[in-house]
Amino acid sequence: MSTKLFLYYIEFNYMEIERIIIVDFGSQYTHLLNRRIRECRVYSEIISLEELSATLDDINIKGIVLSGGPMSVYAPSSPKLPSEVLEKIVVRRLPILGICYGHQLISEIMGGTVEKRDVEEYGKAQLYIKNGRLLFEGIPRSISVWMSHSDSVTSPPPGFDVLAYTSSCPVAAMADFNKMIFTVQFHPEVVHTEYGRTMIENFVEKICKCRSLWTPQKHINSIIKSLSNLEGNAVAAASGGIDSAVSAYIAKLIFEDRLHIIFVDTGLLRDNEVQDTLSLLYEMGFKNIHFIDASKLFLTKLKGVKDPEEKRTIISKLFAEIFEKKIKEVSMQYGKVKYLIQGTLYTDRVESGITSSLSDKIKSHHNVVMPHIEGLEIIEPLKDLYKDEVRQLADELQLPSYIVEKHPFPGPGLAIRIIGDVTPEKLSILRKADKIVYEEIISSGLYSKVWQAFPVLLSIKSVGIKGDRRSYEYIIAIRIVDSVDAMTARFTKVDWDLLEKISGRIVNEVAGVNRVLYDITNKPPATIEFE
Repeated sequence: MSTKLFLYYIEFNYMEIERIIIVDFGSQYTHLLNRRIRECRVYSEIISLEELSATLDDINIKGIVLSGGPMSVYAPSSPKLPSEVLEKIVVRRLPILGICYGHQLISEIMGGTVEKRDVEEYGKAQLYIKNGRLLFEGIPRSISVWMSHSDSVTSPPPGFDVLAYTSSCPVAAMADFNKMIFTVQFHPEVVHTEYGRTMIENFVEKICKCRSLWTPQKHINSIIKSLSNLEGNAVAAASGGIDSAVSAYIAKLIFEDRLHIIFVDTGLLRDNEVQDTLSLLYEMGFKNIHFIDASKLFLTKLKGVKDPEEKRTIISKLFAEIFEKKIKEVSMQYGKVKYLIQGTLYTDRVESGITSSLSDKIKSHHNVVMPHIEGLEIIEPLKDLYKDEVRQLADELQLPSYIVEKHPFPGPGLAIRIIGDVTPEKLSILRKADKIVYEEIISSGLYSKVWQAFPVLLSIKSVGIKGDRRSYEYIIAIRIVDSVDAMTARFTKVDWDLLEKISGRIVNEVAGVNRVLYDITNKPPATIEFE
């Protein structure tokens, strides 16, 4: 299989799309910041420092945000903002918001003083506002903010006014009103900062003068318009999840009857998932549906494999091989297939570590790492959207409520909800436990209120008692979380009676399980899935 990559770069129609650019210096909050700006109904995107200079030629950019980051501005390997790039921003009269590392970087470049302080600030701090003009407009003079730094700006650059301070940080916010540069040491994008959203709104609306016009629907309309003249056939993989369903539906609007849906049963799907997915595809109006049962082949390839990244790689490669074979068959019967539609989301790219050179890889995602098939151009209509934006889009497209509300399900399926090797016995146990969790969450009315709810088979055994006899059986862990976009998540504080009911049903109805645990870990430090 060729690894040559043909990427189809979508040309957006930016004539009416104002944008805020976020330069990513590696902060754990960069994508949260991106979400906060989009909540103002203004399109924002994250770029690397290397991309910034060329990006500035776009007349639709209305402001620049310099994110936080883990480095010290004085460290030899720390990322620097070239003075000529900063000058280009200033000449264009583009407002700047520097946050944490961005705050210190502006000070260092423009002649201020940054020092390592004896007292470091991590967590909540009390901020005292001296000047409420523009950035702090409509905000009380004393608020609680979220700090995370060991270096501090101790004196501002020439031309800058100190806007706010804390007991240990003399320059917690500063501004050059003539150059429209505003910087803060704290993180306005996190919920722990009081009036943080107001600060971001002030920057976007009052300082950058952006109009609140952007929506995910307009974003997709732009994509559809830019791709409306494509010729040839396209294929999309169906998984039963909202990402693949929405991306395929968008492709149907572009390609119409030239779109072919390929649905591969990997043997790693949940109970009744095959039948439910096929019914959904027909309900959504897809005409060319190609179903492949490859369940035995996947289980054979996964036999004895325990490492989660190895599982993902095997599944991705095998999926691509089966997919490629079916594409050749489709091309022979219907005409050449030229395009591959993928449901990659922003969060997939974040966790796979490809949105920034300063971001760490957390885990591979199916769409991101699947080998690219020779001769196909890839279209990823959702790659700049977050999961909640995709749900909003699905609702606006009037897709079935079942898919709009459906919880996320990983591309590699139940293989990564089984810790350790995957066997038919473990899959059977997990499917039965999954069905019970689903039924009880639905019955309780909790399903539509939480982000995800699912069981994980830990592949370790514990001693128990069943029927007055010793048992030595598997352990199931239940994971239920609240989230907005999967970038962060909190474990759901579920009613004990519900957890007891789920546990009782699993140990009584699922042979091979004698213990049920509840995961009370947030993301971070954990991920939502176990593997």
